[in-house]
Amino acid sequence: MNETIMDFLLTRTSVPVQDLKAPGPDDAQIAKIIAAASRVPDHGKLAPWRFIIYRGEAREEVGRRLVALAEELEGPLPEGRRMKEQTRFSRAPVVIGVVSTPKHHPSIPDWEKFLSGGMAAMNLMIAANALGFGTNLITNWYSDSPEGRAVLGLAPDERVVGFVHIGSFDGPVQDRPRPDPVTLYADYTGPWQG
Repeated sequence: MNETIMDFLLTRTSVPVQDLKAPGPDDAQIAKIIAAASRVPDHGKLAPWRFIIYRGEAREEVGRRLVALAEELEGPLPEGRRMKEQTRFSRAPVVIGVVSTPKHHPSIPDWEKFLSGGMAAMNLMIAANALGFGTNLITNWYSDSPEGRAVLGLAPDERVVGFVHIGSFDGPVQDRPRPDPVTLYADYTGPWQG
């Protein structure tokens, strides 16, 4: 048994995005994170996901485009909301988008492919944590908007699994209340046992 991995999994938390600072992962670390993210259950070996890396000036440009889109959809934004949209992708030094990509297969349902993307996102976070970085996964309003997905580089038939914000972090993370694991499972008794 690997106690180190178990201890990590039992204490894993997300770092508030505003607390993620530079430096973020470098190219070699990003490659390692993506390699780990791709080692997930993937029925049919379809790789029904891909990754988009937002860093440097691209994060600022995404913010400008999200402000413009929000104002196109809602009208002029108050200054606080405008700043919120402007900084959506620039609060952490690196953001990695996990994207569900359509890969047709006659016997593998779409929901199963999307779940594989969710597992890729979780592996991505754990890999970044293993390299010493803090992470937080966010979706937000632009994930459900065709125009928002286009701004973020997705094709019309792709969907957002999540955007993993990654950066350096020092200090303890305030844990949130967690469910009692005993309340989350029960032995299967089968319909024959009434």
